Amino acid sequence: MSRELLYLADAVAHEKEVDREVIFQALEASLVSASKKKYGQDWDIAVSVDRKTGDYTTRRRWTVVADDAEDFLEASQIRLSEARSRNPDIAVGDVMEEELPDVEFGRIAAQTAKQVIVQRVRDAERDRIVADFAMRQGEIISGVVKRMEKGNAIIDMGRAEAILPKEEMIPREAIRPGDRIKVHLKEVRRVPRGPQLFLSRTSPELLMKLFAQEVPEIANGMIEIMGAARDPGLRAKLAVRSHEPRVDPVGACVGMRGNRVQTVINELKGERVDIVVWSPEPANFVINALSPAEVSSIIVDENTHSMDVVVDPEQLSLAIGRGGQNVRLASQLTGWTINILTEDEARAKREEEDARFRQQFMDELGIDEDLAILLVNEGFTSIEEVAYVPVAEMLEIEGLDEELVTELRRRARDVLLNKAIAKEEQVALSEPAEDLLALEGMDKGLAHLLASKGITTAESLAELAVDELCELVDIEPERAKALILKARAPWFV
Repeated sequence: MSRELLYLADAVAHEKEVDREVIFQALEASLVSASKKKYGQDWDIAVSVDRKTGDYTTRRRWTVVADDAEDFLEASQIRLSEARSRNPDIAVGDVMEEELPDVEFGRIAAQTAKQVIVQRVRDAERDRIVADFAMRQGEIISGVVKRMEKGNAIIDMGRAEAILPKEEMIPREAIRPGDRIKVHLKEVRRVPRGPQLFLSRTSPELLMKLFAQEVPEIANGMIEIMGAARDPGLRAKLAVRSHEPRVDPVGACVGMRGNRVQTVINELKGERVDIVVWSPEPANFVINALSPAEVSSIIVDENTHSMDVVVDPEQLSLAIGRGGQNVRLASQLTGWTINILTEDEARAKREEEDARFRQQFMDELGIDEDLAILLVNEGFTSIEEVAYVPVAEMLEIEGLDEELVTELRRRARDVLLNKAIAKEEQVALSEPAEDLLALEGMDKGLAHLLASKGITTAESLAELAVDELCELVDIEPERAKALILKARAPWFV
């Protein structure tokens, strides 16, 4: 029998390309299962198979517990006094063992062993897939469509199967069994049936990797891809830069007679690709990203991370694109919020903002309209700027003298101080009540955050819905639900 075990372990290990140790562990697990069927399912049994001879030994094990231990398990535990009657040196927590007669590796045991081995081999294969493909996550891989399941495509990757979800397919792309396609290995993760490879045909990474394959200048580092944005199957934008002054990054990506970009377009089923030059200057990058539309002027707002882009009326539809496609892709590519305006719209917006700033200066600084207009015309847009712009710069403005500048700065700082005091007073008034602090699952930081939002008592928390609480403060829905239920507990008393 011992030789048969060795032959079995060697044969399965070779056939399934798994470690021989995995097979021995499966054999031991199957022998434990067979032994428990004979002696008792509650028994703690261990089986050891000799890796060289194939001989195995079966042992029953007990964990030593104190004499007064509660919830004593007779099948797998032994009291200290009884254990010491056999071994005086044993202590609580030690394991006492006794050898049992080995079970015969008969038909039933063999069937059990087969089931355990098959499961262990599957687990080992899944682990190997994870190890092999985890290092390739983010790469482009090719596969053959094996079958379609509920709209998803199952792709044969050679040694493993992967899934291309319906939502990761290019819209209106006809994928049929037998087709060979290129995909982006988006994620490798474990699911209840084992590790699974998740693929994508819509990710921007696929576009970037395809260009990296087609353009040698990208592979050798002369050109760098800085980002991409896609409307899968319709249009995409790719930002590139050159590290070699003599190399045109756009021309290199387009290729002779457009052959390089056309290869990528064909792979993406006709998806039009705009290749633009990346710039470290955000405004220039946005102008490039809006290509082929021409920009008249641009206004950058660092505070809101947005830009107002002014174009001529005849360029408006081109800048926006069909269904807002061009401006949306440009915004995704650059990371800036882009507002497309005509000259008239930009002028109206500036006049509206100037009027708002002018009124703010008049109300908060107590100055007349002429002085407020002067400040706005000189580019002042907030009380903070009036308070902290250097005196020398303000004195350069025609119509302002040192006395007036000093007074304006004093008033501006008084306004800011009063606002800060009012804010502190508001925070002080928004202390959480004791019942909110004492609520199970509540911590002091969250309680004070809720209080700053006007939720100061457990009763006011109880009146919220889960989605309202999640929107108010950034917490998980499960925790929000638990807190609200605790707060509502008095309603059911």
